[in-house]
Amino acid sequence: MTATLPRTPAPDAARTLSGPRLRTAARRHGPVLALYGALKLAGFCSFMYLLSSTGDYRTRNPRFGGGAHAWDVLATWDGWWYQQIALHGYDPKLVHVPGATGLITLEGNSAAFFPLYPALTRTAMTVTGLGSYGAGLLVSVLASFAAALGVYAVAERFGGRRAGFAAAGLWAVWPGSGVEWAVYSDSLYVALAVWTCYAVLTRRWLTAGVLAFAAGLNRPTAAALIAALGVAALLALRRREDGVLRPLLAMALAPLGLFGYLLWVGDRMGDLGGYFKLQSGAWAHSFDYGKQTLDVLTSVPVGKFDYLFAYPFPDVISVAVILLACALLPLLLRLRPPAVLVVYTVLTLALVLGSQQIVANISRYLLPCFPLFLPLAAAMRRLSLPVQCVLLGIAALASGSYAGYALFELGVP
Repeated sequence: MTATLPRTPAPDAARTLSGPRLRTAARRHGPVLALYGALKLAGFCSFMYLLSSTGDYRTRNPRFGGGAHAWDVLATWDGWWYQQIALHGYDPKLVHVPGATGLITLEGNSAAFFPLYPALTRTAMTVTGLGSYGAGLLVSVLASFAAALGVYAVAERFGGRRAGFAAAGLWAVWPGSGVEWAVYSDSLYVALAVWTCYAVLTRRWLTAGVLAFAAGLNRPTAAALIAALGVAALLALRRREDGVLRPLLAMALAPLGLFGYLLWVGDRMGDLGGYFKLQSGAWAHSFDYGKQTLDVLTSVPVGKFDYLFAYPFPDVISVAVILLACALLPLLLRLRPPAVLVVYTVLTLALVLGSQQIVANISRYLLPCFPLFLPLAAAMRRLSLPVQCVLLGIAALASGSYAGYALFELGVP
């Protein structure tokens, strides 16, 4: 009696099987990607036009909003640090500025910037042959499309396909969205955060744990995402929905990236709290329980700009974004979303608004609060798709100013 081996599909049969899947995926996700790409391209071109028409970038330091071409601005400020890490790696140190007694007492060090984004930039450099600028921009653009798909997927669960389109469009035009196509880590973080939340919503615990682990290697505000996953996992354990092992493994895996990097930096500096000392001493960025934010909220509406790190036009935008977020939060809660979205959103808001920082950056720091899109997306689903596209298209063109130029040229992104 001869054994019969399992037959594998012939190459033609495999292609036949994959063909319908690809077509289905293209029909489902292609319009979302096309909408997001068109809106971002419109905003990007508007931003480049504003930069070119003023020409201020030509007179600025190439590290701080300047360059030979308008598009060089996209790799300045934090983008310069990310490129240095991709090219040269880390050398964590706490170096005191001689004689300094004010807010800034330490020299800036690349250890303040988390490693995942520059690591992917370095990988892209190796694979594509691009320089650090082109590779970093490639990572950001691809991550921004992944984030758009994730925002769509989460919103679709609550309001259907039209709400998903609206949410993906809002991600393209939201205040602060100018950094989505820049040498910045924001798009990558939002992509990881939104797909982590989606994995929790669909009860893919190990996937959620791995994504949260990666998010912790990308930005410190991943603490909010890790806590949200933990709360969701505890609720699942209480309800006995998915057994015990998978939620527990997700909870155990999620914080390792964040804590691992902080401990590594602390060990290299010889001070376990070194990362936080660097943030405070080199960038005056620390948790002050909202004192700085309150100072701005009580100053800007009456036309005063005498507070710490004042940038009038970007700060007006940031105040509007803070008020919008505070208005959208109760509307989000009214939808009664799952705990992972609520905890993630509330803690992200608390971490951002409770910190002393350059307030002009808040419109960027609140980009990860994608669940706040859900109430607006639910309202916009009542509009026809052409009307949605017109409204979002107008916002996209305007975003060249409020989400791009205001950050990179009038403020400090």
